[in-house]
Parts: sequence; structure tokens; C-alpha cells
Amino acid sequence: MHTIALFANTSKQEAISWTELTAARLLAEGISVLIDPVLAEYLPDNLVELCSVRKPSEYEKLVEMVISFGGDGTLLSVAHLLIGTDIPIMGVNVGRLGFLAEFPVSAMEDTIMEVIKGDYRIVDRSTMVVTVNGKKHYALNEVLIERSAAAKMIAVRAYVNEHHVADYRADGVIVTTPTGSTAYSLAAGGPIIAPSAQVICITPISPHTLTLRPLIINDGSVVRFELPFENTQAQIVSDGNIVGTVSTGSVITIEKSDHMLKLVKRSDSTYYDLLRDKLLWSVDATKLPKQRPE
Repeated sequence: MHTIALFANTSKQEAISWTELTAARLLAEGISVLIDPVLAEYLPDNLVELCSVRKPSEYEKLVEMVISFGGDGTLLSVAHLLIGTDIPIMGVNVGRLGFLAEFPVSAMEDTIMEVIKGDYRIVDRSTMVVTVNGKKHYALNEVLIERSAAAKMIAVRAYVNEHHVADYRADGVIVTTPTGSTAYSLAAGGPIIAPSAQVICITPISPHTLTLRPLIINDGSVVRFELPFENTQAQIVSDGNIVGTVSTGSVITIEKSDHMLKLVKRSDSTYYDLLRDKLLWSVDATKLPKQRPE
């Protein structure tokens, strides 16, 4: 390992502090450090002078890894900057849950040395592309069609490979990758999907018909949403970013993209270890501390 780029959620002081400490440690170990101009404004001048300040668009041929400090949202932001490159991204969690940013700051000292020694693994994660209003946008986690502020609900017609599947009257509809299955889709009642599964899932949000349930389909399928009903307004959200607004007559298509995203994972753990840890699946409820009644 020779060159690493660092990103941070600059709205979190803890993320900035850990970025500063990591940069100093990497430099001390002889690793070149790249930072973007925004982050450079939040770090000490003497440290910035030792780093190379470059725009993310220049990283593809310069860095071997990117480390993001924040949470899953920060990693998603980095992913959107680097999609189409082969740069692995390591997410360091300074937030709460963190399925994507799974490396804890509490073990950062060991993590740095593991990175330098190459003691980690890299996994490929599929991404989706959504076409809305003639423009393409990418998503690692999910694409959301949700009601606008003025609408009480949305009404959209869904097709899979030209087959009419359902008319959704709901607060929204989520199309998720396996990676995103533990995000918004899970909160809306969708299934947890192993990242190796070659599928995507359509999850309605608070549907007005109780029989409408999450639907898992092959990720080679093309999902098309139409808004054929009058007075329909919705907004399209890709990984938390609003990428377009649509109304009656609009068409949205979603399919697997040609780009895979590389994520850095611990060499001594698996996806199932992560689920067990984050969702407390191995906790014995009978041994949890009992709360005293008020």
C-alpha cells in the first residue's frame, strides 16, 4: 500500500478528528495521503502541507484505497464520486449502526496497520442505474419513488420486463440492491438479502392494499414505473439524494448497471458476522439487564 485518500463527514467533529489522526499515522508509516479541497479546510495547515490536495475526479490513477470517516451516508457519497473506478472504499463508522461503514473507530489503530499490511479483503457490490427525465443516476443502496410534499400518496404502475406487476398506491416504492436491503427497505418491511444474491427487491412503503408485499426479482430484469393516473406527483431519490421530480405521464426505468463497487472488509469476518453483530441476533434476551419498573 503506497497511497490512500481520506474523506470525512465534515459536519461531524469526531469524523474530522479521526481523519486527522489517521492521516498523521499513515504519513508516519510512509504512506502518501490524498485529501480533497473541502476536507483540507478542516485540517491543520501543517498536516495539509504533508498531504496532496486533489479533486476526487483525479483519484482513479493516483490512489489504491479510499477511507471514509462518518457513517453509511458518508460512504454512499464517496461511492457516487468514485463509481466507474476500481478504487476500493473502506468505511469507518463514527455514527450509530453502520452496515457499510463497518470499521469502528475504537479499533482504528489496528485497522491502520492491517491496511498497511494488506490484511483485508475486497468485495464487489452491484449498483443500479435509474433513468428519470432522460438522465441517468446511479445507486448503490436503493432508488425511491416517494410522494411529493403536496401529495397524500402516490399511484404508480410497475412493470418488470414489460410485464405489468402491480399498481402501487402507497407512500412510496423502494427498489433496492442486496447491499441496500438493510437500509430503508428493511425499515419498510423488506427482506434482508445476502450481497452475493443476484437479485433486486421492490418494496412498497405503507401500501393502501395489504396484499402488496415486497417482491424479489432477478437483477437482470428491467423495472419500469409509469404514472398513468391524473394529479400524480412524486420525487425520485437515489441513495438519499433527490435526482428528479415526476408527474402524470412520466416513466422511470431502473436496472442493474455495468459498474461494480469495491468495498473493503475485514479479513476475519463475513456478512453474517456483521448481521449478527449489528442486529444482535446472538444476544440471549434472558440475560439482558432487567429494568426496574417506575
